[in-house]
Amino acid sequence: MSAVFSILGRGRAGRALAEAWGARVALLPHSARPEGPVLLAVPDRAVTELATAFPGRCAHLSGSLHLADVPCAHPLTSFDGKAAEWTGTPLAVTGDLPEVFRRAFEALGFLPFVLPEDLKPLYHAAAVLASGHAATLWLGADALLRAHGVRLPGRGLAPLAEATLRNVERHGAAGRTGPFARGDQATIMRDAAALPESWREVFQKLGTLLD
Repeated sequence: MSAVFSILGRGRAGRALAEAWGARVALLPHSARPEGPVLLAVPDRAVTELATAFPGRCAHLSGSLHLADVPCAHPLTSFDGKAAEWTGTPLAVTGDLPEVFRRAFEALGFLPFVLPEDLKPLYHAAAVLASGHAATLWLGADALLRAHGVRLPGRGLAPLAEATLRNVERHGAAGRTGPFARGDQATIMRDAAALPESWREVFQKLGTLLD
């Protein structure tokens, strides 16, 4: 079976999608110049130059960058290079995405929605807050404990993070727990005092950001 389209870029997103789509796609390096539709799974800094090589037949995956006349499909997920379960995952579409790409993403369970070009930076910033920054907080919390000799058994902070996300998914803002949600000032002050100054500021600002 010949490939229906090509993916340029062998990073985590390209590898994961190529594995999921299988023989339907060809996974190629940046330097390749294939015929037919091309999906650019490359860093933002490479999208503009590569898009000029495939006029009218490519789309890119950048959630923040917009290029006139180059459609985008941004999967709202975090890739690790392997195929995963993506059912119900939003797919931000900007521009006139070719049906070959739309059908391919829908076959994997992604849910396309229209994202206006002027809202892409805000959308991507929100994604960074929910993903990259959330990971920083999680890893930072673990590092603070380890620095003081606390080694959590089992899966560590993972069950707490997962339960928190489940509660928020089910109940929205009412799913928040902890001293800030309860208005427990004594606990907040005691906890804040135990943190290094840089983390103390983050702790207090994030705690009151939604008030």
